[in-house]
Amino acid sequence: MKYEVIDAVISPEEGRLDILSKAEVGKLLDTSQGGLYKVFRNCALAVLNCGSSIDDGKELLERYPSFAIRVVQEQRGIKLELKGAPAHAFVDGKMIKGIKEHLFAVLRDIIYVSDEIYKNPLFNLETSQGISDAVFHILRNANILRPMHNPNLVVCWGGHSISRKEYDYSKQVGHELGLRGLDICTGCGPGAMKGPMKGAAIGHSKQRIKQGQYLGISEPGIIAAESPNPIVNDLVIMPDIEKRLEAFVRTGHGIVVFPGGAGTAEEILYVLGILLHPDNEAMPFPLIFTGPDSAGEYFEQIDRFIAGTLGPKAQQRYRIIIGDPRQVAIEMEAGIRDVRAFRKSTGDAYYFNWMLRIDKVFQTPFAPTHQNMKNLALHKNQETHVLAANLRRMFSGIVAGNVKDEGIRAVEQYGHFEIQGDAGIMELMDALLASFVEQHRMKLPGKKYEPCYRIIQ
Repeated sequence: MKYEVIDAVISPEEGRLDILSKAEVGKLLDTSQGGLYKVFRNCALAVLNCGSSIDDGKELLERYPSFAIRVVQEQRGIKLELKGAPAHAFVDGKMIKGIKEHLFAVLRDIIYVSDEIYKNPLFNLETSQGISDAVFHILRNANILRPMHNPNLVVCWGGHSISRKEYDYSKQVGHELGLRGLDICTGCGPGAMKGPMKGAAIGHSKQRIKQGQYLGISEPGIIAAESPNPIVNDLVIMPDIEKRLEAFVRTGHGIVVFPGGAGTAEEILYVLGILLHPDNEAMPFPLIFTGPDSAGEYFEQIDRFIAGTLGPKAQQRYRIIIGDPRQVAIEMEAGIRDVRAFRKSTGDAYYFNWMLRIDKVFQTPFAPTHQNMKNLALHKNQETHVLAANLRRMFSGIVAGNVKDEGIRAVEQYGHFEIQGDAGIMELMDALLASFVEQHRMKLPGKKYEPCYRIIQ
């Protein structure tokens, strides 16, 4: 099947991107494996795919094999030359403005991370503090930190493959948050990432809030499966999933979790693992799990899984609210007031949570190879936060096998990821993953899901 494509040359909006050096342009023109071109091309194609119903990174790349993008440097600045770009990114031959902004945000972040983070001796990425410094500088360079604002950023997590009822509910929650002047940060994709932003945009409009922030944080591996939704007005591409997760918890002032699949379970285990650290025990961090009445059983299963793996202390760090968007917003607003008071008393920044202790086990990039997945320590004979980190990695591997280009190809080549551990944990894992499959939470509707994993009892 052929898909309609278009060729175009586009310029950035004024003030959106600094002039690039010849060396930087050279790296993007380098089409070899050693250059930045491949990652830039793949992320750019994902951004141009906004609004599509595809959630398969491999399929997207195969759908537009002739797509190419080139940086053209002129004396007055730079332009991007596109060949074979998806036609739905254009209206009457002109690229949609929001998509154009996202495209140049991708260029900005890929150049910055390559030149100013990975090749800068000031950032020691072998240390926990060095990684946190890098996360801060990437966000600051993207100009999304708001130092003169009181805390008001709510991170919303949830699945890209959700029912219409769950989507509408996430939009209602976003609307209630927007009416209270709260901004939204999500993983930038469709489903439970788009709903809260859309609802908040309407709430902000009613309150005549013109500077509402709809922040999307992604990374190169996931962006093809979760193309930025059109509401996102600030987009940041972090270099990997671990830095993406750290960006969420350090910039956000509270988190709302909607129903989702393996990616949502990964996010839940990440934040709970961090909050279980003794250094974070006294830190207020509002965390609410919520969905419509039909999601009650889903969160009961999540709660059982957490109880059986991380224990009651982890359960005390969140509240489950079913079928009440207004109550979610009221409790989140109250929780953020506590966050403001705590930050003020401790002298921590409102716009970046420096005091939050994140162990390096949560920051070290995990490569979901078959061997690494098989060797994960999924047993209770270890510190609870380390178990949470390993469970997080396991779900991250399943996400890779479900939607990421490299993960899908690895499963096609070598077969299922094998997951093994304590019998009790494996039983809970099997039940949880089976429920995700049954409820069509692993992939968008319309495709039969073929598991990328096998639980070894």
